[in-house]
Amino acid sequence: MTTLLLVRHGETIDNVGHIMQGQTQGQLNENGMAQARMLAEQMVGTEIDAFVSSDLKRAYDTCVIIAEPHGKEVVTTPLLRERDWGDFTGKFIPDLKDKPWPPNVESMAMLRQRSADFLAFIRNRFPDQTVLAVGHGIINKVIQSVFYDKPVQEVPRMANAEVRTLLL
Repeated sequence: MTTLLLVRHGETIDNVGHIMQGQTQGQLNENGMAQARMLAEQMVGTEIDAFVSSDLKRAYDTCVIIAEPHGKEVVTTPLLRERDWGDFTGKFIPDLKDKPWPPNVESMAMLRQRSADFLAFIRNRFPDQTVLAVGHGIINKVIQSVFYDKPVQEVPRMANAEVRTLLL
């Protein structure tokens, strides 16, 4: 059995500014770096075989901080990228309320497929290992939705630098 420690990246400048980051790189703020360091300290005694991250900077930087005490490299994958928000990307989130969704927003069906592909990637590449993977708010919710076979709305939102354990 593979143990997946699913983590949301640390807080970013755009999280605080309520900006829709989507698949932009993003930048951890001081609090986000502190969150990652605190999680790294909490995970020091945990045997982790591999570290995997979204290829977006905010997730990768979080994962590098957590992996450092373990002396492990970080494997990146676009499968863990945040939802592509299309024309909503870079916009002030409160301004988007009640706006029609642009046609170039990544669909839920595409997110679910990408999540299933990510779970298969972890199972196949890291059988019987413990893997810490750093993703993003929406993709992490969808991964859990696929894993537990429940609607996305029933998966609680993850806080920045929160860990959830999935036994694959």
